[in-house]
Amino acid sequence: MADQSAIFSPSSWTNVLPIEELFEHKQPLEVDLGCGKGRFLLAHAQHKPNVNFLGVDRQLARLRKIDKRIQKIGIANVRLLRIEAVYAVRFLLPQHSVTVLYLFFPDPWPKRRHHKRRLFNAQFLDALDKALNDNGKIHLATDHLGYFHEMRSLLEQDTRFREIAPFIPPETEKTDFEMVFQNQNTEIGRASFQKTTSHSPSPLPLKP
Repeated sequence: MADQSAIFSPSSWTNVLPIEELFEHKQPLEVDLGCGKGRFLLAHAQHKPNVNFLGVDRQLARLRKIDKRIQKIGIANVRLLRIEAVYAVRFLLPQHSVTVLYLFFPDPWPKRRHHKRRLFNAQFLDALDKALNDNGKIHLATDHLGYFHEMRSLLEQDTRFREIAPFIPPETEKTDFEMVFQNQNTEIGRASFQKTTSHSPSPLPLKP
């Protein structure tokens, strides 16, 4: 993969992604939803070569810059997808395919009249439950404490998830957004939850 772009454009945007075709090796899948400039994604992927990573972002310019760094470093376990985050989770990620989903510093849409545009809501939790594998995890971080409490409350009230110790990335893996907020001494809200529901395998076909 070192000699080709890591940006993946599926042949169909209405079918689930062919995850088995995206990566060189069959490994657990982790998704960085809204990967931004890729500081966390690339550092984390290098520390976990036995895991496949999918970075999702809607800005092509960002993904192209990440892609250049992937080619330069020679990372083989990262692919990139240009699409809205909510669409990716609801329609493109195969059922029960994701072991960990990272959602760092999503757009808070701070004005009340824009809250309906926020990614995190009850419908997103349904999609999250479908995408995560058994015991799959979601890690959240944001500087917008109002939005943080809203996200955390939704997860706390949903019996499909249970709260666990928050994931705190090391200094070398913090996102560019977090580095800015850290320098400004801005409080960061963090929470992590684990899926409690499990899916049953499809029944075997009856023999004639």
